[in-house]
Amino acid sequence: MSDRADAHGAFVALEREIALLLRRSRAISARLAGQLHPDLDGASYGLLSLLQDAGPLRASELVTRIGLDKSTVSRQVAHLVDLGLVDRAADPVDGRAQVLTPSAEGSARLARVRDVRRARWEDDLSDWPASDVATLADLLRRLNGIGEAREAQAQSDSTSR
Repeated sequence: MSDRADAHGAFVALEREIALLLRRSRAISARLAGQLHPDLDGASYGLLSLLQDAGPLRASELVTRIGLDKSTVSRQVAHLVDLGLVDRAADPVDGRAQVLTPSAEGSARLARVRDVRRARWEDDLSDWPASDVATLADLLRRLNGIGEAREAQAQSDSTSR
């Protein structure tokens, strides 16, 4: 088999495995969201997680990082605020803008859910060497960085039109 055919086969397998991972991820996010708050959906759970990991962020930064349209993010943020899981505050750099952070309650609930999820990963991958887990985390970080850069470029392209 040629290198080109090997590469094509590798990308076919990659697409299939990532698609499966994403389908499972959506189902897991929906389940975790329900554990975090009965009125929370999977997409909003993802926003809360991102705010916990990368916040405080403006809504426009959330749009860029996750690639959803402004109206969708706005609705999800409003719902998180209404549930008491996210706080809005004036941006210290630009007081006209607002930044979003998980509330104390949102952070506490998210921490409990993540601890359970992390324990499950540790159990599921207990027979993997720690170096394999670290390599997988690094490769996924790199892949996510590519996706984030692509979304930022798409946002930049759409605003320059």
